Amino acid sequence: MADIYTLLTDVYAGMKPTLDKSGFAPLLPDGAGKDEIPLSIDSGRYFLTFTGKGKGLRIEHFNKKIALYGALKEGDILDSDYSKLTETLFDPDEANEKDVRYVVNDFSDTVTETFGIKGEKASIKSKIPTPVSKAAVQSGSSSYDPNTLASRFTTIFPDLRAEYKANIEKYGQFLPEDFFINHGNKAVLDTIRQNNPTAMKRMFKLFNEIYDDGTNETQSLICVTILGSMNNDQEMLANCVDYMSPELTGPVINVNKYLGSRDGKGARMKLEHPPVYKPKKKKKKSGFSKIGM
Repeated sequence: MADIYTLLTDVYAGMKPTLDKSGFAPLLPDGAGKDEIPLSIDSGRYFLTFTGKGKGLRIEHFNKKIALYGALKEGDILDSDYSKLTETLFDPDEANEKDVRYVVNDFSDTVTETFGIKGEKASIKSKIPTPVSKAAVQSGSSSYDPNTLASRFTTIFPDLRAEYKANIEKYGQFLPEDFFINHGNKAVLDTIRQNNPTAMKRMFKLFNEIYDDGTNETQSLICVTILGSMNNDQEMLANCVDYMSPELTGPVINVNKYLGSRDGKGARMKLEHPPVYKPKKKKKKSGFSKIGM
């Protein structure tokens, strides 16, 4: 367990080489020394702010999450000019060195991808969708969606974070089947085959939580698209049983049994070879516009 100041100091230190290369300098609050981190606190929100020529960057920690915001604008940059670039869970009560390293790598990659290095033309890329928070789920106002599953999945498998962001950049939205079938499922199957208790416990803790409070689409994603990729392999299913919640166990076994049967052959083929994504056609504008009365 570490305090948030120490964690943010470590994040800043890890990101500093990337910030320097990308032309960002810390924006120190009044009274702060030049060797201090550019930390501001407002109503429980912790901010680290950086400026560059025609651009701004902000790291914000609030409600056990840490987010990176970027802006491109000549002159003064206002709060409303920032766009969220990426976000992940970051609980000071549980965060360790590995979590700090993940945030540093994710944020540093995002800064480089978005702003490049000094002198390069920058452009804000597609926004990373905001994951549904535990608080929103517990209040009953929201359910976990596929994006939340993938975002938290990449904290367990950080090597897949780049593929997750590339998916959003390519399609302008997150396509969960594309991400998991082409990238995520391999990590899941490898983990199940290796059957390391620590890795299995961590992965299925995520699946159990998201499944229990997920939308129908999210539940289907976990049971069918992801865990259905075991193709009714009895040894792999046996490895999973001790880690799956009772609510998840029955559907996963039934899905695998069906996909492994003759009747499920067609469904299995569709999972292995999903249809190519076709963006919706934009409606043509009529040339008329409503005028307020």
